[in-house]
This record gives sequence, structure tokens and C-alpha cells, in this order.
Amino acid sequence: MTLLHLFDLDGTLMYGSAAPVEISRQIGVSAEIGELERAFAKQEISPQEFSVAAHALWVELTPAHVRAAFDGSPWLAGIREVWREIHERGDYCAVISLSPSFFVELLLEWGAHAAHGSVYPSVPFTGPMDVAGILTPEGKVEVADRLCARFGVNRADCVAYGDSRTDAVLFEAVPRSVAVNARPYLAERATYVYEGRDLREAYQLLGLAPPGVEAS
Repeated sequence: MTLLHLFDLDGTLMYGSAAPVEISRQIGVSAEIGELERAFAKQEISPQEFSVAAHALWVELTPAHVRAAFDGSPWLAGIREVWREIHERGDYCAVISLSPSFFVELLLEWGAHAAHGSVYPSVPFTGPMDVAGILTPEGKVEVADRLCARFGVNRADCVAYGDSRTDAVLFEAVPRSVAVNARPYLAERATYVYEGRDLREAYQLLGLAPPGVEAS
């Protein structure tokens, strides 16, 4: 059976942080994005409202800032190794995130077969936001369905990895899921639960990885 592994980014592949936080750190608006993150976590603002406000904060953003944010982010260990193993098994791996696509798509460099995020204007910004391109938790499932069609698999062949409420809809749509450093709400809904900083350990919970890394 060919599997499609669907990875969230913020708080999942990235330990204790999120792409908007790392981007904002580069241009000195950490406090402002922190307020937006808190409001979003409390469900006081929607993904669309968050993205429009973040876009307004990032008026000085350049591609160099984005690259520095990506390179300096607190990634889990073993991401590229896990994705290489997935390739070698003949399976597929993709990232689906509410974060900006201009950041998420950099993970294609590490071996993801696909990477989908909320669509922002090109950096540096010269145009307004189109909220139609902003992903939602429900939108993650729509992207997953498109990826299933692209790779010739079904939802039954998918494994989802996530950490927060925004991943719950996708967890409910697929048969297997791995909560990675997750909030209790999501951990209670997951097939497997992992706490730590090495994606190889989380992946091994599925019983697919070769021996050599012990899951905690």
C-alpha cells in the first residue's frame, strides 16, 4: 500500500514556534505577531483575519528575510532523513500549513513531494492580500484530497501529523494520525502521540521506519 504522509508545519515540523513568528523576528515585529498568534489560538480571529493583519505587519519583508527566517527556525531533527525514507519506500510526503506559501514551499528543497500554504502576494509585497487564497482547517482536507488524486491514493492511505486544533479536521478525515508536541485537544484525537525533537522518532511510531532509532 502506498502511503501519503501529510505534515503540518507550525509547532509540528518546527519546535515551539511558527513561520509567522520566525518571519516577524527578522523585521522586528515579534510583539505584534505575538498578539495575533494569541488571538488566533483563542479563536478570537479567523485565519483570514490573521493573514491580512500579518501581511500589513510585513511591509518591509524581503526574500532575504524569508530565507534567514527559514534557515534560523527551530526545526525538528531528522526531517530530511524521514522524507528520504518515505521516498525510498515509494510513499509520498507533503506539507499543508496555514502559514504563508512563500515560506512553506521552501520545504520542497528538503524533499517534500508537495508543499501548500496560504497564498500571499510575492515578496516583497506589491499588491493586496486576496483572502480567497488563505487556507483554513477545512481547506487542509481539500488540499489533502487534491494530493490524493495527484498521487493516486485515497484518504484511507493517508497519515496526518499535527499539533493543534487547526489539524483536528484533517485528523478526523484520515485513519492514522500522529500528534507531535501537541495540545491535549489534538493528542486525545490522535492515533499516536509523540513528545520530542526528532521526527525520526515520531515516524517510527507507525512501525514503518528501519531499526536504529528508538521512539520515546
